[in-house]
Amino acid sequence: MLLYQDPRAPNPRRVRIFLAEKSVAYDTIEVLIATDQHLSVEYRRKHPLSLLPILELGDGRIIRESMAICRYIEEVQPEPNLFGVDAWERSQIEQWNRHAELEVFLPIMQIFRNTSSYWQGRIKQAPEFAVIMSEILHSRLDWLDKELATRTYMAGNRFTVADITAICAIDFGKASKIRLQPDKHPNLIAWHARCAERPSMKA
Repeated sequence: MLLYQDPRAPNPRRVRIFLAEKSVAYDTIEVLIATDQHLSVEYRRKHPLSLLPILELGDGRIIRESMAICRYIEEVQPEPNLFGVDAWERSQIEQWNRHAELEVFLPIMQIFRNTSSYWQGRIKQAPEFAVIMSEILHSRLDWLDKELATRTYMAGNRFTVADITAICAIDFGKASKIRLQPDKHPNLIAWHARCAERPSMKA
């Protein structure tokens, strides 16, 4: 399998961590956003929207989107299980993965896209929208900290794909100077430390 990815981008990191947790072997092809490699004609044949990552299977079939890739890997390599072992657990992991995506990852991405000099001249930016997203994000982090007072990981008492999404989001926030605050987020900080100890986080 080939993973087309940018080592600095958060969504490819989600997939790399997932693959590392599964001990699945793969090769990588770097597609660097900074040098517009994702906009090349060759890459756009594989992904017309120029997004990363892509997983290319041995027979040439392509899977786009990080969670679609992770779900495929879960099917072909079921253990260790990261999406849930029964209907209830699957629903909880799906719920918290979506919360991590929509309530944390999305605001952080929008703050970065609309304030960073990295994107100046490359996309239309709306700094005032980033202000709104920042307010939403901080309220969500406060809420999430309260949630994590009752359990060890995002969706329960074991590490799952929801934790992968959440930690990639929060770590990516550093690019926009977003930090967890010890006086407001002690449970999130403790959760982050538990996740950061896992070998897969180096993927």
